[in-house]
Amino acid sequence: MKLTTMTQVTIDGVIQGNGAASDDRSNGFERGGWARGKGDDETRTFITQTYQRAEAFLFGRRTYELFAGSWGSIDQMRAHPIGVALNEAPKYVASTTLTAPRWEDTTVLHGGDLAAAISELKAKPGGELQVHGSGALTRWLLENDLVDEMTLIVIPVILGQGARLFPEAGPDLALDLVESRVDSKGVTIQVYRPAGRPQYAPTA
Repeated sequence: MKLTTMTQVTIDGVIQGNGAASDDRSNGFERGGWARGKGDDETRTFITQTYQRAEAFLFGRRTYELFAGSWGSIDQMRAHPIGVALNEAPKYVASTTLTAPRWEDTTVLHGGDLAAAISELKAKPGGELQVHGSGALTRWLLENDLVDEMTLIVIPVILGQGARLFPEAGPDLALDLVESRVDSKGVTIQVYRPAGRPQYAPTA
């Protein structure tokens, strides 16, 4: 399976609290819900079709709990095409603390060699092993060269606070742009493939 990630992000790189104002208020965050209602019908269709082509889903613990309490539990959301895709496919959670997942067809990838466990999943035949949200997990996957393709849905807003997808200091990574589009509401979709380390100008 190809491991792909999809992340909604602001212009200043924030990923925290994109859904509802109450989703994640940690560290004094007060500006949640910045992605709700953004994007036009084409963007919503793109997102839905992405979920529908998943062979399986991989989550971090926090995102898993949010999804299980919404797409996995609320009848109206379960009936939505995204909910159908999520509920029909196998789900994997990278967590050292989750012991009794409440969402059907969930497997917990506990401590130990997480990279090896995910590499085993990737070695299975099939389409995509998708990661949605899960910022900490996405960073870790990139650092461990496990991401095959990364989609950023960039919302035209600057928050000035909140957890960011990439830290101020971290590993460097070159990216090849394989697809880019902008919708009628200014939301951009950028699809990248990791391409090793960047090239830098030689020092004088």
